[in-house]
Amino acid sequence: MARKKASAKAPKQVLLIANGDLRLSANQNCWEAQEAMEKQLAKAVKEISGGKYTIKRAHAYDSVEKHGFINSQKMGMEIFRKIDPKQPLIVAESVWQYSHHVLHGLMTHEGPILTVANWSGQWPGLVGMLNLNGCMTKAGVKYSTLWSDDFTDRYFTTRLKKWLETGKCTHSKKHVTALKKTKVPAKATKLGKTLAADLAKNKAIMGVFDEGCMGMMNALIPDALLNATGVFKERVSQSALYYETTQVSNKEAKEVYDWYIKKGFTFHLGKKDKTELTKDQVLTQCKMYIAAVRIADDFGFDCVGIQYQQGLKDLLPASDLVEGTLNNQDRPPVKSRDGKRVLFKGKAIPHYNEVDQCAGLDGLMTNRIHEELKQPVENTLHDVRWGDWDQSGTVEDYVWVMLISGSAPPAHHIDGWKGSDGLRQPAMYFPKGGSTLRGIAKPGEIIWSRIYMESGKLKMDIGRGEVVKLPQEETERRWAETTVEWPIMHAVLYGVGRNEMMAQQKANHAQFAYAKDAKSADLCMMTKAAMAQAMGIEVNICGNQKNGKAWK
Repeated sequence: MARKKASAKAPKQVLLIANGDLRLSANQNCWEAQEAMEKQLAKAVKEISGGKYTIKRAHAYDSVEKHGFINSQKMGMEIFRKIDPKQPLIVAESVWQYSHHVLHGLMTHEGPILTVANWSGQWPGLVGMLNLNGCMTKAGVKYSTLWSDDFTDRYFTTRLKKWLETGKCTHSKKHVTALKKTKVPAKATKLGKTLAADLAKNKAIMGVFDEGCMGMMNALIPDALLNATGVFKERVSQSALYYETTQVSNKEAKEVYDWYIKKGFTFHLGKKDKTELTKDQVLTQCKMYIAAVRIADDFGFDCVGIQYQQGLKDLLPASDLVEGTLNNQDRPPVKSRDGKRVLFKGKAIPHYNEVDQCAGLDGLMTNRIHEELKQPVENTLHDVRWGDWDQSGTVEDYVWVMLISGSAPPAHHIDGWKGSDGLRQPAMYFPKGGSTLRGIAKPGEIIWSRIYMESGKLKMDIGRGEVVKLPQEETERRWAETTVEWPIMHAVLYGVGRNEMMAQQKANHAQFAYAKDAKSADLCMMTKAAMAQAMGIEVNICGNQKNGKAWK
């Protein structure tokens, strides 16, 4: 009698979730890219495992809403209730996502977790994944992370295979050196300690226009950690900013508008309010700028964060023009309500985009350090949006695309205000429109850094780099691959390439500031590291010096 053949084992399932935006328009516009990415990823899992593993979506495509994203915390909870908590789980991201939609489920998931992003600038999937990674790091969730152009390169496939087999994959972090293993110049140590002591004694106020922007749980510093540095939050509702905006006169708004025009700033104006930038939108932004400065004066803000999207977007044009202007020393003068005082005369008012409090603390420190060292005080966060080799052949190094979602201080741009311009924010994000504050970052030496939370502590990664100038054609290529309405920075980070940055970065944002030359930038970096350490922040130096030497 013939023996029956043993049936082949059914492949093991790896669950996949795709977290998305809160806004329907964004989810619908970005779904095509996500769908294509998931097909590539599913193929990679099957081929790399020799058919032993297959991907199964944990939630279906919604034929009514026309996308397959998780679009709310409520939906995320419903999905996780049905998931086997011990099953391997991939969070696949090719778009911006609201981390709080899924963080709750990831915090209690017992099986191995892998976050994956496609290496693309089209929709900010890399930004979304880095934000989720930062949120999980803060929450103490164990996870692995990977990225790839098309999910066929050896760096990706060997680590995916490792994760499938063991539930974990890792990356080299040889570029990361603890500050305690680095020799800090005496001048930097002394000034850093002095500034930290002054902050602890005299304290500072961080203005917060509503917390929790776009699900960025990693951007919220608990009061106990923040207060220990000498900084205290003043929580203000965005409704206060809206109301104050309505109290500003047309005359005052026109004066700010005329100031921009005299500086050579270009607004790309049209007449169709729903799709184009109009003068009325800009004039309302001018009123919001005046309102923000007056509220900052009322409460004594040392730095301020506007939530930027949710809430205000349905009432007012985008706050981008306001934010970039606040961050610039050379900005339109604003008088007190009684007209007797010019508020914050000759000073930048450090603004942290998207109420990212980690960026706010960093920006406040940078402002004080650079003012003391007589270096440019303007600083801003950027999204770690994407990176690519220079297709023009002008620069040999790997060039990052740092792209803040709407505004940067004109002092960072080639030709300042004259070299900057304003385009309408994309309608799928901002129904009320509003001008961005766009420009191309000028060549120069920079300091980059990021404050984040891990193991219940505040930490800082910091390093050096330079902004390079690329041919206009290459700049336009990079803009076309990302978001053309937003300001762009071509950054080379010394000793930190693509895989190094992604392996260590614990946030969607990084902070950037210029110095007058390489020597000054080194001193600024070391002073900030020393100040952070004196504030109780654990510091890592990332990468190396301009000449390629390690920090010692």
